[in-house]
Amino acid sequence: MQKEFSLLFHYFYDIITIMERWHSKEEHRTGIYFNPNHTDFYNAVNHSQIYIDKTELIQYTNSVLFGEQKYICVSRPRRFGKSVAANMLTAYYSRGCDSKELFQGLKIATHPDFEKHLNQYNVIHLNMQSFLSKTQTIEQMIALVTKAVGRDLLRAYPDIDYLDKSILTFMLDDVYQNYQVPFIFIIDEWDCIFRSRKNQLEEQTKYLDFLRDLLKDKGYIALAYMTGILPIKKYGEHSAINVFYEYSMTDASPIEEFTGFTEQEVQQLCEQYNMPFSETKKWYDGYCVDGVSIYNPKSVVEAMLRRKFNNYWTKTETYEALKVYIDLNQDGLRDKIVQMIAGEKVFVNPDKFQNDMTTFHSADDVLTLLVHLGYLTYDEQNRVVWIPNGEVRQEFINSIEDGGWEPVVQAIHSSEKLLQATLSGDEETVAELIEQVHQANVSILKYNNENALSCVISLAYYSAQKNYTLHREMPAGKGFADIVFEPNRNCNLPALIVELKWGHSAEEAVKQIKKKDYLDCLQNYHGEVLLVGVNYDKEKHHTCKIERIKKGFVF
Repeated sequence: MQKEFSLLFHYFYDIITIMERWHSKEEHRTGIYFNPNHTDFYNAVNHSQIYIDKTELIQYTNSVLFGEQKYICVSRPRRFGKSVAANMLTAYYSRGCDSKELFQGLKIATHPDFEKHLNQYNVIHLNMQSFLSKTQTIEQMIALVTKAVGRDLLRAYPDIDYLDKSILTFMLDDVYQNYQVPFIFIIDEWDCIFRSRKNQLEEQTKYLDFLRDLLKDKGYIALAYMTGILPIKKYGEHSAINVFYEYSMTDASPIEEFTGFTEQEVQQLCEQYNMPFSETKKWYDGYCVDGVSIYNPKSVVEAMLRRKFNNYWTKTETYEALKVYIDLNQDGLRDKIVQMIAGEKVFVNPDKFQNDMTTFHSADDVLTLLVHLGYLTYDEQNRVVWIPNGEVRQEFINSIEDGGWEPVVQAIHSSEKLLQATLSGDEETVAELIEQVHQANVSILKYNNENALSCVISLAYYSAQKNYTLHREMPAGKGFADIVFEPNRNCNLPALIVELKWGHSAEEAVKQIKKKDYLDCLQNYHGEVLLVGVNYDKEKHHTCKIERIKKGFVF
């Protein structure tokens, strides 16, 4: 009996001890950087005029906890919701708050393992920009991070016998060994040093070494989630933190739908705010992320709330930021920029990009950087880039207003006159204006004659992009139509099929349109079509032939 009583006593004693220890832990678990509360995400959900539910990202992060894929680096352009996502993950995982009620009604709450991981982890949430802005050197920055997190740990767990309070990894090891609660690191603006201190290679290396020592192969980590604009910097054959799985604007699968607003989400907003979806799409769509159409969140929100379309995202940074890169003229870069301004797509190889803002060995490196910055979008399957939408295209125009781009700017300025001459059937004026654009840009466009003429046409008709969708080499009938201008919905303008010839005649170009049934490319279009033939001869003389098909038909 005495033995049984003793066992019972010790049993209850152990329970009481554990409960007291747990209570003590719960009582002191919150901090600024360690186990913060959910205030930031609460405000985003409950006080923002527009909130789009992206909580199913949590389902993905839950699926990789503790595994090899637990190291995540998400890179997106500025104002694409990176910080909101970081605050959301903090609110969900942090033991510094009770977030069950906050997430009720959101998509993640419907998943079976929602409560399994809710507020179950020691979270360290860091915005690296806030530390960088307060220090002069990388050593000072690292020391400040150590001091800030260390202070929170000491307040939460004052009774631990720490090996060395000046070394953050030692303190984290001690906390984990004593309480067996894994850590989740959420690091926002992780790449700030590569953007703010572009040429300080030694500091960048020390910073990466710090992250490697903090995160790589550490038993205390359940998840490390970093977000910024740039992917992880490459150094030689290996990165200092090569354990991370990267999800960027060139390859975001399988979390591409969380990169920005999806088309369905934008359609719902347009219905809610009584805004035209077609116009919204023209202004802010165009980002192709692993086949998913993504909209700029910042601009869409502004357009809905203000009830008008404007350049909102581009106003968050001066056009000089873009101009610095497109003025490099690296490896024929200007040719490619002109093509894209004209509405075309250009091939790019993003594989050699070093993931920084200073190392450029080719035009491909510059174009890849512009993809990550949000000025271009990338089709991984076809390996091409283009300007995503009207808002960004205007920023390119602003950036080329001077500095040797005058012929391009002049072509853009005269494009409205050219379009009106085309619509009115003024063949002589059309030929004259195209010739002017071609001659003025011959020093910029250095590729073969046929492609040069094609780009000239696209550039000369720049203003048409407001009301038309441009198609290059469009499959049609018995071949490919050179350029097709398809009117946007609710637009009363005729469609244009433009055929280009070199060393033949404009009449032959129109005959080819008919002979090869290029009208078939407009199967979903009902209305008037202008057949436009343009020829460029050896004497650099341009001619034009325009034929108007007046009957209404379905092609």
